[in-house]
Amino acid sequence: MSGPPVRSILYLWRRFRRNRLAVLALAYLALVHVVAVAAPLLAPYDPDAMDLLDQFAPPSREHWLGTDETGRDVLARIIVGARTSLAVGLAAMTLAIVIGITLGGVSGLCGGGVDAVIMRITDGMLTVPTFFLALLVLAVFGSNTVNVVLVIGATGWMVVARVVRAEILRTMPQDFIVASRALGVGALRLLTRHLLPQALPSLIVAATLGVAYAVLTESALSYLGLGVQPPTPTWGNMLTGAQHYVWKRPILAVYPGAVIMLTVLSYNALGDALSDTLDPRHAGT
Repeated sequence: MSGPPVRSILYLWRRFRRNRLAVLALAYLALVHVVAVAAPLLAPYDPDAMDLLDQFAPPSREHWLGTDETGRDVLARIIVGARTSLAVGLAAMTLAIVIGITLGGVSGLCGGGVDAVIMRITDGMLTVPTFFLALLVLAVFGSNTVNVVLVIGATGWMVVARVVRAEILRTMPQDFIVASRALGVGALRLLTRHLLPQALPSLIVAATLGVAYAVLTESALSYLGLGVQPPTPTWGNMLTGAQHYVWKRPILAVYPGAVIMLTVLSYNALGDALSDTLDPRHAGT
């Protein structure tokens, strides 16, 4: 029973590893997530410990990346900030996936007026500049970790909903779905057991790209002062502190900026590679 799935996974891995950039991106993301999980053990110092007598210290054996404007260890703040930034990104992506699957599944399964209403709402949300909507919501309701996750997830579900709806509409006319409905299979079971598994490859790709969007959005919100608030370190609010010293100590902005850029680019590269790997039309390439 376990033979075909194992062979399929090995086959997909052989196709995936042909893309060397994607393999490097996967290795980098694995390293970043391991560092985020083990942040309390790996951080060389308390990220909030200030030493005003050691401001703007250059890289040394004591402080590998130097210290910031208040004498805090930059490496420790990047390591601990990875935990917050990635946790917000993954939580927001999960929320967006849940909303998108629910609305896209109901839209594709019910059709008719329900489909029209949900898709018009989706189209309307796609026309709204979601980043400015997030700024408005956070300015009104306050900026904390929970609100940041909610607002990013609630403004990032539209692509997932359209993907799920498209996969359901493509799958509904197939014989095994018609037979299941003829046997009296309920709508919920039909959706969860037969329709959503057909959309799983597209959902995996959407999830990887969604994490990149969420991490970038959280960093931008934190940079503007409406994301996760200090003293909790994130890559975004590290940029906020560094902007005031960009001419005096520009390297303080380079460290978190480089980590954000590499993480987002790696997620995008991974998403593109998974799209090619999981697409059966590319099986011979």
